[in-house]
Amino acid sequence: MLVAFSKVFTPENLLYFAKGAVVSLLLAAVSLLFGIVFGILGSSAKRSKYKIFRIIGNVYVEVIRGTPMLLQILILFSVIPSIYTAFTGNVLRINVFLIGAIAMSINSGAYSTELIRSGINGVDKGQWEACETLGLSHKQTMRLVILPQAFKRIIPPMISEFITLIKDSSLISCIGAVELLKSAQVVGAQYYDVMSPYCIVAVYYLIITISISYLGRYVEKRLAESD
Repeated sequence: MLVAFSKVFTPENLLYFAKGAVVSLLLAAVSLLFGIVFGILGSSAKRSKYKIFRIIGNVYVEVIRGTPMLLQILILFSVIPSIYTAFTGNVLRINVFLIGAIAMSINSGAYSTELIRSGINGVDKGQWEACETLGLSHKQTMRLVILPQAFKRIIPPMISEFITLIKDSSLISCIGAVELLKSAQVVGAQYYDVMSPYCIVAVYYLIITISISYLGRYVEKRLAESD
């Protein structure tokens, strides 16, 4: 076992795993960023005075949160191109990393919707009344007063969401994208040894997630002190 591990544990392979880790981090970061955008739109829809927007927001959250991310990735990878081909006769090829980023962003947006909505609801009602007294419009109130306070409250759970996205990025390995987990599978197939690469990338995942967890605790502590 040690002999097999020593064959896999080389600078070249470690660098290859590191590149996979960078891909996972970038996918998670991009997905979190766009997920926040979807979350703002989703929470606005769920809080809208128009029933149709509330229905759209609720359907979006329930459908995405009620289905596995793996299924959402496979739908974007297989079903949508098949539908496109059936209607146009042309083959639609989408970059696997783009598919992963879109699926993860949409998925993250559904969870961010609830986080942002709860953050907005947590802002004291007096803030709304004060803004109304000052003559601020609803958009100005949200942009200048409510959202900054809401985001301050949801930063810690957003960091947890980021960690979840890093781990969930492994799901795009099923469509051929080479991220951290897929890099272990590639090396494992090369050496006919899957245990050693999996153990090594497990350490990579732990280093990344634990580091971000400590960063989250630090940020949460500083936010508590600022209050």
